[in-house]
Amino acid sequence: AAGGGGRPPGSDSSLEPYVQTRIFKIIVIGDSNVGKTCLTFRFCGGTFPDKTEATIGVDFREKTVEIEGERIKVQVWDTAGQERFRKSMVEHYYRNVHAVVFVYDVTKMTSFTNLKMWIEECNGHAVPALVPRVLVGNKCDLKDLIQVPSSMALKFADAHNMLLFETSAKDPKESQNVDAIFMCLACRLKAQRSLLCRDLEGRPGQARRLEPAQEANAKTSCPC
Repeated sequence: AAGGGGRPPGSDSSLEPYVQTRIFKIIVIGDSNVGKTCLTFRFCGGTFPDKTEATIGVDFREKTVEIEGERIKVQVWDTAGQERFRKSMVEHYYRNVHAVVFVYDVTKMTSFTNLKMWIEECNGHAVPALVPRVLVGNKCDLKDLIQVPSSMALKFADAHNMLLFETSAKDPKESQNVDAIFMCLACRLKAQRSLLCRDLEGRPGQARRLEPAQEANAKTSCPC
């Protein structure tokens, strides 16, 4: 078959296999009640859910986006924060992950301090260092209740080589910021894949580590 995986798919159903090969799996991690499910609802459905129940096990949503003329399917995996719901699913959850979103509640300091635990779990399941990670402080619309200052969150994000987003899944005015979280990751993943493919074509059997400057040059439409 001709190498058409990088071309924008048309309406011809025969191109569907090529669409399926461009899937990015993004997992969302954090304590219970920090708003993980609401963030995925806002990105995939464009709305804030009127009523949500505690996630049991794993919740899964997806959205097809277009980046530089190419359609890409973004799969967002949302996991329960309670350990008793996670044990049976955790191995499958971390398998073949492309990006990680760590979420905390800006009004709950414990959800921020627990991020170290979630990072350790992520590393414990051998998620490669090359996998992009971002930090999201949710519920920033509750300005009078904020316990985690932006300066503290930014210092933590810098220490762990992550971008920081502060947003509110509930506030409609913040919907573009929620989109930017996942679109930024999708753009970065697309750039990484393109660079790695070019490098593999030039030097079979070897893959080089991407430098931040190379990533920045490769993504021309990233919202971040």
